[in-house]
Amino acid sequence: MIQLNDKTFVPFINKKTIAAAINRIAHEISRDMQGETPIFIGVLNGAFVVVSDLVRAYPNTCEVSFVKMASYEGTKSTGKVNSLIGINENIEGRIVILVEDIVDTGNTLAALYEIFAKEKVKSFKTATLFFKPDAYKMDLKIDYIGIEIPNKFIVGYGLDYDGLGRNLPEVYQLKS
Repeated sequence: MIQLNDKTFVPFINKKTIAAAINRIAHEISRDMQGETPIFIGVLNGAFVVVSDLVRAYPNTCEVSFVKMASYEGTKSTGKVNSLIGINENIEGRIVILVEDIVDTGNTLAALYEIFAKEKVKSFKTATLFFKPDAYKMDLKIDYIGIEIPNKFIVGYGLDYDGLGRNLPEVYQLKS
Protein backbone atom coordinates (compact mmCIF):
# COMPACT_ATOMS: atom_id res chain seq x y z
CA MET A 1 0.00 0.00 0.00
CA ILE A 2 0.99 3.61 -0.52
CA GLN A 3 -0.32 6.83 0.97
CA LEU A 4 -0.69 9.99 -1.13
CA ASN A 5 -1.97 12.93 0.89
CA ASP A 6 -5.27 11.75 2.41
CA LYS A 7 -5.77 8.68 0.18
CA THR A 8 -4.55 5.08 0.41
CA PHE A 9 -3.80 3.08 -2.72
CA VAL A 10 -3.24 -0.66 -3.20
CA PRO A 11 -1.18 -2.44 -5.92
CA PHE A 12 -3.19 -2.96 -9.12
CA ILE A 13 -1.09 -3.39 -12.31
CA ASN A 14 2.56 -4.45 -12.28
CA LYS A 15 5.47 -3.27 -14.46
CA LYS A 16 5.53 -6.44 -16.56
CA THR A 17 1.85 -6.11 -17.55
CA ILE A 18 2.32 -2.43 -18.40
CA ALA A 19 5.42 -3.13 -20.51
CA ALA A 20 3.61 -5.89 -22.43
CA ALA A 21 0.70 -3.52 -23.21
CA ILE A 22 3.05 -0.74 -24.36
CA ASN A 23 4.98 -3.14 -26.61
CA ARG A 24 1.77 -4.52 -28.12
CA ILE A 25 0.47 -1.00 -28.89
CA ALA A 26 3.82 0.00 -30.46
CA HIS A 27 3.81 -3.03 -32.75
CA GLU A 28 0.13 -2.58 -33.70
CA ILE A 29 0.81 1.04 -34.68
CA SER A 30 3.94 0.02 -36.60
CA ARG A 31 1.97 -2.61 -38.51
CA ASP A 32 -0.70 -0.05 -39.42
CA MET A 33 1.71 2.72 -40.50
CA GLN A 34 3.02 0.84 -43.58
CA GLY A 35 6.25 2.86 -43.85
CA GLU A 36 4.70 6.22 -42.92
CA THR A 37 6.30 8.48 -40.29
CA PRO A 38 3.65 9.36 -37.70
CA ILE A 39 3.82 12.11 -35.15
CA PHE A 40 2.94 10.88 -31.67
CA ILE A 41 1.21 13.62 -29.68
CA GLY A 42 1.10 12.95 -25.98
CA VAL A 43 -1.46 14.54 -23.69
CA LEU A 44 0.36 16.06 -20.73
CA ASN A 45 0.91 15.70 -17.90
CA GLY A 46 -0.02 12.05 -17.48
CA ALA A 47 1.01 10.66 -20.85
CA PHE A 48 4.67 11.67 -20.65
CA VAL A 49 5.68 8.27 -19.25
CA VAL A 50 3.50 6.36 -21.74
CA VAL A 51 4.84 8.35 -24.71
CA SER A 52 8.43 7.87 -23.57
CA ASP A 53 8.11 4.10 -23.37
CA LEU A 54 5.89 3.87 -26.47
CA VAL A 55 8.31 5.67 -28.80
CA ARG A 56 11.23 3.61 -27.45
CA ALA A 57 9.25 0.45 -28.25
CA TYR A 58 8.19 1.79 -31.68
CA PRO A 59 10.51 0.10 -34.23
CA ASN A 60 10.31 2.76 -36.99
CA THR A 61 10.89 6.47 -37.41
CA CYS A 62 8.48 8.86 -35.75
CA GLU A 63 8.21 12.34 -34.30
CA VAL A 64 6.96 13.36 -30.87
CA SER A 65 5.10 16.39 -29.56
CA PHE A 66 2.79 17.19 -26.68
CA VAL A 67 -0.39 19.06 -25.89
CA LYS A 68 -1.50 19.90 -22.38
CA MET A 69 -5.13 19.46 -21.40
CA ALA A 70 -6.76 19.43 -17.98
CA SER A 71 -10.07 17.97 -16.81
CA TYR A 72 -9.39 16.58 -13.32
CA GLU A 73 -9.46 18.02 -9.82
CA GLY A 74 -8.50 15.52 -7.14
CA THR A 75 -10.07 12.15 -8.03
CA LYS A 76 -13.00 13.51 -10.09
CA SER A 77 -13.35 14.70 -13.66
CA THR A 78 -14.59 18.30 -13.71
CA GLY A 79 -16.54 17.67 -16.92
CA LYS A 80 -14.75 20.64 -18.50
CA VAL A 81 -11.60 20.40 -20.60
CA ASN A 82 -9.11 23.26 -20.61
CA SER A 83 -6.49 23.42 -23.35
CA LEU A 84 -3.35 24.82 -21.76
CA ILE A 85 -0.56 24.28 -24.30
CA GLY A 86 -1.07 23.68 -28.00
CA ILE A 87 0.83 22.07 -30.86
CA ASN A 88 3.72 24.06 -32.37
CA GLU A 89 4.48 21.66 -35.26
CA ASN A 90 2.73 21.84 -38.61
CA ILE A 91 0.60 18.69 -38.66
CA GLU A 92 -1.35 19.35 -41.86
CA GLY A 93 -1.16 16.27 -44.09
CA ARG A 94 0.50 14.24 -41.32
CA ILE A 95 -0.49 11.00 -39.59
CA VAL A 96 -1.20 11.91 -35.98
CA ILE A 97 -1.32 9.33 -33.19
CA LEU A 98 -2.79 10.94 -30.10
CA VAL A 99 -1.44 9.20 -26.99
CA GLU A 100 -3.38 9.27 -23.72
CA ASP A 101 -2.40 7.70 -20.42
CA ILE A 102 -6.04 6.94 -19.62
CA VAL A 103 -9.44 7.40 -21.23
CA ASP A 104 -12.38 7.37 -18.87
CA THR A 105 -15.33 9.70 -19.65
CA GLY A 106 -13.85 10.66 -23.02
CA ASN A 107 -14.31 14.41 -22.46
CA THR A 108 -10.64 15.20 -23.14
CA LEU A 109 -10.64 12.90 -26.17
CA ALA A 110 -13.74 14.62 -27.60
CA ALA A 111 -12.13 18.05 -27.17
CA LEU A 112 -8.98 16.82 -28.91
CA TYR A 113 -10.98 15.29 -31.79
CA GLU A 114 -12.58 18.72 -32.25
CA ILE A 115 -9.21 20.49 -32.24
CA PHE A 116 -7.54 18.06 -34.66
CA ALA A 117 -10.52 18.00 -37.04
CA LYS A 118 -9.60 21.59 -37.95
CA GLU A 119 -5.93 20.77 -38.63
CA LYS A 120 -6.38 18.90 -41.95
CA VAL A 121 -4.33 15.90 -40.85
CA LYS A 122 -3.93 12.95 -43.22
CA SER A 123 -5.00 10.49 -40.54
CA PHE A 124 -5.90 10.80 -36.86
CA LYS A 125 -5.69 7.81 -34.56
CA THR A 126 -5.87 7.47 -30.80
CA ALA A 127 -3.95 5.26 -28.40
CA THR A 128 -4.42 4.88 -24.66
CA LEU A 129 -2.64 2.72 -22.15
CA PHE A 130 -5.66 2.46 -19.85
CA PHE A 131 -9.35 2.50 -20.83
CA LYS A 132 -12.39 2.53 -18.53
CA PRO A 133 -15.25 1.23 -20.73
CA ASP A 134 -17.80 1.62 -17.91
CA ALA A 135 -17.03 5.35 -17.62
CA TYR A 136 -16.76 6.09 -21.36
CA LYS A 137 -19.54 8.41 -22.56
CA MET A 138 -18.47 9.16 -26.13
CA ASP A 139 -19.03 7.53 -29.49
CA LEU A 140 -15.46 8.07 -30.66
CA LYS A 141 -13.23 5.21 -31.78
CA ILE A 142 -10.12 4.48 -29.75
CA ASP A 143 -7.74 2.76 -32.16
CA TYR A 144 -5.23 1.26 -29.74
CA ILE A 145 -6.10 0.19 -26.19
CA GLY A 146 -3.49 -1.22 -23.84
CA ILE A 147 -5.47 -2.41 -20.82
CA GLU A 148 -9.18 -2.16 -20.01
CA ILE A 149 -9.77 -1.44 -16.34
CA PRO A 150 -12.78 -0.97 -14.05
CA ASN A 151 -14.03 2.51 -13.25
CA LYS A 152 -11.71 2.97 -10.25
CA PHE A 153 -9.27 5.80 -9.59
CA ILE A 154 -5.64 4.85 -10.26
CA VAL A 155 -2.20 6.43 -9.82
CA GLY A 156 1.30 5.64 -11.01
CA TYR A 157 3.02 5.34 -14.36
CA GLY A 158 2.32 9.00 -15.11
CA LEU A 159 -1.12 9.14 -13.46
CA ASP A 160 -1.44 11.28 -10.36
CA TYR A 161 -3.53 12.23 -7.39
CA ASP A 162 -3.18 15.99 -6.82
CA GLY A 163 0.23 15.94 -8.52
CA LEU A 164 1.58 12.96 -6.57
CA GLY A 165 2.30 9.42 -7.71
CA ARG A 166 3.30 10.03 -11.35
CA ASN A 167 6.77 8.62 -10.65
CA LEU A 168 5.52 5.23 -9.45
CA PRO A 169 6.65 2.49 -11.89
CA GLU A 170 3.51 0.42 -11.25
CA VAL A 171 -0.17 1.33 -11.00
CA TYR A 172 -2.10 1.53 -7.75
CA GLN A 173 -5.86 1.65 -7.23
CA LEU A 174 -7.68 3.75 -4.66
CA LYS A 175 -8.46 1.56 -1.67
CA SER A 176 -12.21 1.11 -1.16
